Amino acid sequence: MEQINETLVREFVFLGFSSLAKLQQLLFVVFLLLYLFTLGTNAIIISTIMLDRALHTPMYFFLAVLSCSETCYTFVIVPKMLVDLLTQKKTISFVGCAIQMFTFLFLGCSHSFLLAAMGYDRYVAICHPLRYSALMSQGVCGGLVAAACACGFTVSLVTTSLVFQLPFHSSNQLHHFFCDISPVLKLASHHSRLSQIVIFLLGVFVLVIPLLLILVSYTQIISAILKIPSTGGRHKAFSTCASHLIVVTVHYGCASFIYLRPKSNYSSSQDSIISVSYTILTPLFNPMIYSLRNKEFKSALQRVMGQLLYPVH
Repeated sequence: MEQINETLVREFVFLGFSSLAKLQQLLFVVFLLLYLFTLGTNAIIISTIMLDRALHTPMYFFLAVLSCSETCYTFVIVPKMLVDLLTQKKTISFVGCAIQMFTFLFLGCSHSFLLAAMGYDRYVAICHPLRYSALMSQGVCGGLVAAACACGFTVSLVTTSLVFQLPFHSSNQLHHFFCDISPVLKLASHHSRLSQIVIFLLGVFVLVIPLLLILVSYTQIISAILKIPSTGGRHKAFSTCASHLIVVTVHYGCASFIYLRPKSNYSSSQDSIISVSYTILTPLFNPMIYSLRNKEFKSALQRVMGQLLYPVH
């Protein structure tokens, strides 16, 4: 049997921002401010929904879960990225890389199914308003979130296991700023064709199935809105869906570009730019899109702020 003299990879070195060496301190300041603003915005949204009883509805329950998911998602990637921007040795252990990949895939996949659940919520609210309370009970909402998390956990566990069971003997230089699937696979000594096919199919499952469910929901929603006689009524009904549609477009646009391309189209520089958008900018803008466009939420925020600043004794 031929003896293999190559050393197993024990850690990975991030090269995501190596071409921007002179700008890394500036990037640190910019990304830190954006991250703190993201944490603050999501904390305000979650607190307002919890404290104001008028927002104890399925739509805002899903929004609170979305904000919590966005916060956890950024926590998996951004703090490590910020530290690496200020250090010379930008490394992560083999096990740490696997844990990071599993966690961000779990949150990202759950996010896709959560958006599908939010689409279903809008469908029930507009197409079956009289049965809304029964069809979207607390048990149903909790079950939809649990199902989204279960799908995310299963997909992330299978994908991470397939990636990290491959041998890593050669280079450990990762052309990215976190342990994403494509850059890690690129470092494997040899690729299992079956593993690649399974990972691609899982990506299709996570992205295409929820998107189809959302499209089905909105087909019914648009049909119902067109039957509303008044222009004001149609506008009001559509405005409740506009924020969700914007978030869906951004999420699936970025995710499809990264995970549903042929491997030959992989570009580390393009992926790093897109990844910055969905790890830093998207978690900042998504909750803001929902809250700033929503008069009901802004009114609730004013009430909560009033209660905190001027408590009634």
